[in-house]
Amino acid sequence: MAPVERTEPPLSGDERVMLGGFLDAQRSTLEWKCSGLTPEQLKEAASPPSLLTLLGLLRHMTEVEYFWLEYILLGKAGHLGMYSGQENPADGERAWTDLDSHPTDEVLRKWKEACETSRRNAASLPDLGSPAAQLWDDEPVNLRWITVHMIREYSRHDGHADLLRERIDGATGE
Repeated sequence: MAPVERTEPPLSGDERVMLGGFLDAQRSTLEWKCSGLTPEQLKEAASPPSLLTLLGLLRHMTEVEYFWLEYILLGKAGHLGMYSGQENPADGERAWTDLDSHPTDEVLRKWKEACETSRRNAASLPDLGSPAAQLWDDEPVNLRWITVHMIREYSRHDGHADLLRERIDGATGE
């Protein structure tokens, strides 16, 4: 994976522009943390017995993108469980463990496609207050909540990616 330039969030704009910008910045941070590494390095576990790897993070976040911004938001189930085999990406370990099932360049491509699909799906709704098609924990959610949740999800995993990358080759950075 070649080195990448990170997206910086906008300094001004309406709520939708700002939240979308911060989500894209978190996405580009994950890509940045995975860039310039070999497939073997992307599969290196953080600290056994932990299953955490950079490739596993990309696979997990591909499923998370589709789960929240396709299935929950629009009610479309076409991409669920592509790595984990589970409807909910939090329920399965295969995204973290079956790392040889898909080539690393394909995983990156599928993650980028999931991000682009998520952007299109979010843009298809009139505003952040638009309700999601599916309930979450038997409660209604809207695009605003899902966007903030995705920022939280990426932020947590970007922290993991930072530690993984430092352990792999010593590279650090925010």
